[in-house]
Amino acid sequence: MQTDQSARSGSWILALITVAAGLSAPTPAGGDAIDRLQIGELEKLRGALTLLRQDLEPVTLSSGFTDYRAVMHVHSHWSHDSRGTPEEIREAAQKAGVSVVMFTEHPAPHYDFFTDGHRGLEAGVLFIPGAETRGLQKYPLASVKDLPADTPQQEVDSVRATGGMAFLCHLEERMDWTLDNLTGSEIYNIHADAKDETRLFAALRNPLTVFPLLAAFEQYPQESFAALQNYPADYLRRWDKLCRTHRLTGIAANDAHHNQGLHVFIGEDGALVVHDGLDEPVLKIDPEQKPAVKVLMLGKQPGDTIFKLDLDPYERSFRHVSTHLLMHELTENAVREALQAGRAYVAFDWIADPTGFTFQARREEKITPMGDEVAWEDGLKLEAASPLPATFRLLRDGVEVTSHVGRTFDFTPQHAGNYRIEVWVNLPDGPQIWILSNPVSLTVR
Repeated sequence: MQTDQSARSGSWILALITVAAGLSAPTPAGGDAIDRLQIGELEKLRGALTLLRQDLEPVTLSSGFTDYRAVMHVHSHWSHDSRGTPEEIREAAQKAGVSVVMFTEHPAPHYDFFTDGHRGLEAGVLFIPGAETRGLQKYPLASVKDLPADTPQQEVDSVRATGGMAFLCHLEERMDWTLDNLTGSEIYNIHADAKDETRLFAALRNPLTVFPLLAAFEQYPQESFAALQNYPADYLRRWDKLCRTHRLTGIAANDAHHNQGLHVFIGEDGALVVHDGLDEPVLKIDPEQKPAVKVLMLGKQPGDTIFKLDLDPYERSFRHVSTHLLMHELTENAVREALQAGRAYVAFDWIADPTGFTFQARREEKITPMGDEVAWEDGLKLEAASPLPATFRLLRDGVEVTSHVGRTFDFTPQHAGNYRIEVWVNLPDGPQIWILSNPVSLTVR
């Protein structure tokens, strides 16, 4: 989770480190994850999810495709800020039910992310190499190491010249960007969602609230990860605006590095030592100068661990959100074709398995899947179905048209435009977004 390199990597652990050091920390804007990280709230959430999932039923409306889970914006040991191995990532994908892993390594002179990156289908998991650079997720079909890349537009053009794909990423840092020839855009990013939790980081600076939060992450790891989630209003607003002039496939960014954590232990010299999620030393504290730290070390010996926290193992990130691809087969060509066509939807899988969700246009027997366009004419209707009863919210060019509660939805549009569906479920904390479709574009002949 790197902001054009080092700024992002420490954002989650900064507050925890500063607790022990007694330092001040910058406080991101907005957020109320702290309320959802109370043990009682997490217990209620787990119970509600158990009941909700018992109501899952197969979707009766067919899209004609198989639904595959993909995770995009994933980093491995090729990136300077990750140590993830292919074996670790593949195992996490298998456990999370993920079929496609699309990497976004940080490029460096000593390797070529396309030729050296992870690729191929093994044990049911398809790896596709790519890179994150200049605000883009890039998936070329040939090496772009020596192609022009002085500006973001040149990067897009170089990738697209190979027949590859380029997606706008980390929109929070580039809301005013308008690039030509993009394949799509992130419409949710885990890191962008996490970094604005003001009250959470304030609480982590208070020694009285640190340990209850550690217990929350330990007892309810997936629910605690999900507590960071907010509706991505700014991302969606920008995407809706861009889609008025460009057809851009909306995707989720897992921004997975497995680098967010802390290991706090007593060094051989008796000092309190803090290592980050990459096991790099970040802080050393003399307990004689910090009485609060000395209390933490009571009964401990040199070499003993005070606590160890792993916030973002790949499996947890992969279970949180994914980009579902509608394809006929599990191949790299099929993945690229589905993403180019926009036959994809974003789902927060931690809530429930959305497999089978369908949104499409129909006129008599002719079906137009999400991501595609069709002429708006008499007899055309929009239809959707979900494996859970939920609230379907239909938007046209980003503005709500209608909503409906049930397992299925249909609507006869009165105007041309880009129509997309949001699916919401009720949880103890209130309505929560579950599914974000790509749009069906209705055009005027």
